[in-house]
Amino acid sequence: MKPLILSFPGMDPLASQIAPLLGADTAPLGLHRFPDGESLATLPQDLDGRDVILAATLRNPDPLALPLRFTAETAREFGAASVGLLAPYLSYMRQDHRFAAGQVVSAPLFASFLQDSFDWLVTIDPHLHRIPSLDRIFDIPAIRVQAAQPIARWLAQEVPDAVILGPDSESQQWVAEVARMAGRPYEVLNKVRSGDRQVDVSVPESDALRQGTPVVLDDIASSGRTMIRAMEHLIAAGTRPPVCAIIHAVFAGSAYEDILATGAARVVTTDSIPHESNAIALAEPLATAIAQAMTETAPDSQGTGNEFED
Repeated sequence: MKPLILSFPGMDPLASQIAPLLGADTAPLGLHRFPDGESLATLPQDLDGRDVILAATLRNPDPLALPLRFTAETAREFGAASVGLLAPYLSYMRQDHRFAAGQVVSAPLFASFLQDSFDWLVTIDPHLHRIPSLDRIFDIPAIRVQAAQPIARWLAQEVPDAVILGPDSESQQWVAEVARMAGRPYEVLNKVRSGDRQVDVSVPESDALRQGTPVVLDDIASSGRTMIRAMEHLIAAGTRPPVCAIIHAVFAGSAYEDILATGAARVVTTDSIPHESNAIALAEPLATAIAQAMTETAPDSQGTGNEFED
């Protein structure tokens, strides 16, 4: 029996790309929001014996959290053999430590909230810092898909003279990997954050920056301040207009327009979050990871893998 991908609003295009790779069917999830803020989800009833995949990127997680749980539980009521979650962008991972007295440590709590209803989870490059891998906070199979290879392929085709720039020291490992795969040089900037929207960066003195096209590569752009400050310094240093490459297009408020207005030659993102800037497709590695997750949770499976790289 074919798996069924139920796509939350906005996720139909990605679900449609993944479905043929898995041999799956797709169907949109009906999601109605009442004036008082409550939600009503509607899903197909003919789920007996089927593996169900809920596709929901969690850019704005609070309005989606309860519908996710309600939908997963209802799918089981309708006979689903298993229920997995494809969350290309996984929120609440950065608050993994109590930085001030009384703060909630949300990362393990959100993981516990999700795994109460799902058999597995697949996501793309979650924003982890002090948590080394997802299996530290999830007891279900939780597979991280790495976007490095699709980004490197895109850069090799679209920006063959790229000089790849990481925004801070935390980015060095994965920026170096993208640079290695693309066969291009890289540098890492020094970032100092003094508030949610107060960021400064330093740009290294490098002949390569003036001989190639700077590509500022970051995993998330929310306020966009890191990208904007980096571009301001690069342009002031006399480089070519930079390309901004981002995994997760969170883009709070006018962040996207602000980045373009600063002088970016182009802003490109993966399709982990639906946005007009999406240019880097992730369907193939996601489909492979979903197949792995379903295998690991099948009866008699002993698999425990938690990372996948295309």
